[in-house]
Amino acid sequence: MSDPMSDEKRPSPVSPVVPEFRVGQGFDIHRFTDDPSRVLVLGGCVFDGAPGLEGHSDADVVAHAVADALLGAAGLGDIGLHFPDTDPRWEGADSLALLRHVATLLAEDGWRVSNVDTAIVCEQPKLAPRRDEMQHNLSVAAGGPVTVKGNRAERLGSIGRSEGIVCFASALVHRLPGAS
Repeated sequence: MSDPMSDEKRPSPVSPVVPEFRVGQGFDIHRFTDDPSRVLVLGGCVFDGAPGLEGHSDADVVAHAVADALLGAAGLGDIGLHFPDTDPRWEGADSLALLRHVATLLAEDGWRVSNVDTAIVCEQPKLAPRRDEMQHNLSVAAGGPVTVKGNRAERLGSIGRSEGIVCFASALVHRLPGAS
């Protein structure tokens, strides 16, 4: 039986410029410290009066999760590969600066940030009053829109007992055909 749409009758395919998309997931967790000299930094915002988080850098769990999600989406490794906690160069590092560096790595590889969504899980501090500021700081550093959501652990587990803070991030990146 012959094909009613033989090759000579088929319309020629149109080649739209469709970007390549990739998704990445990021995760970070840090415990609170008793060290009074440590400040709490989340999304590039300092939360005065709150206990700080343990970590090699400034321990900004939100910036770390965003960086990890972006690196994963672009296939460029993870945050530990680029900024190992065994390297003294990163001791006390500003995590937004690390995120800016990650954004540069993505751009050099032809990737653009479509968006990043984060979920911060903690009992303290209250995040809503600083949400817009965190979103702005993270979006500027990442080079694309970053949203921040605050969640509570409802007193379940170590996070629910206020022993630390966790952040999950999902990133979507894109590259136009022909970009490298």
